Amino acid sequence: MASKAAIEKGDQRSAKLQEPGALSNVSEGAVGMWNNMTRFLTDVRAEMRKVVAPSWKEVQATTSVVIITVFLFGFFFFAVDFFFNRALHDILTRLGGGQ
Repeated sequence: MASKAAIEKGDQRSAKLQEPGALSNVSEGAVGMWNNMTRFLTDVRAEMRKVVAPSWKEVQATTSVVIITVFLFGFFFFAVDFFFNRALHDILTRLGGGQ
């Protein structure tokens, strides 16, 4: 069941929508949107002030970690591919499909 306050709020909203002056409602919406946008940009600026660029030592360390990881994954996928390729070739040869 809806409470009395909720019903009254609904009546107030529908009465407000029926009022003349739709232009004022549109302008209020535009002003509200502008306020939201400026608040968002202010928040973005505040967060960007917290950003710290990494030092040269940190850049070198993370770069070396990335390069080593790429080579390790490359070797891993090479080994897995070689194993499955060899296994599939052996299976097809035993079944008479490989040459």
